[in-house]
Amino acid sequence: MKKISWSLAIVLALFLIFMGAQKFTDPNAVFSYIAVTTGINAFEPWVRRFIGAAEIVSALLLLWPPVRRFGLLLALVVLCGAIGFHLSPFLGINAPVSFAPDGEYVKSPILFFMALGFFTVALAGFLLEFRSERP
Repeated sequence: MKKISWSLAIVLALFLIFMGAQKFTDPNAVFSYIAVTTGINAFEPWVRRFIGAAEIVSALLLLWPPVRRFGLLLALVVLCGAIGFHLSPFLGINAPVSFAPDGEYVKSPILFFMALGFFTVALAGFLLEFRSERP
């Protein structure tokens, strides 16, 4: 069980670090699109940076076994938010993944499916952490 728990934690942590680090670079197509569709300009850059920080903190917590549950819980919250926005009219399943040269957005469902997949990984890890406590 511990090997599975560590494997899930490492895979999820790598994903969260990769996704979180991107949120501290140039403007992001997803958050720019949400800012336009909601009319709330704080999504780009402030919410983007906050989510990136939450992803990186979650990844670090995942790698420290005594607090792994908190990292898994934070990852589940972040991923629920991502799935929620993908299912909302503000983003959609077919979400922008980059900016096109003509000023439009290049869209794909890949981010939605990544969110679903890693939500499943986080949920499995969370359930394993609680199961491992039983005698």
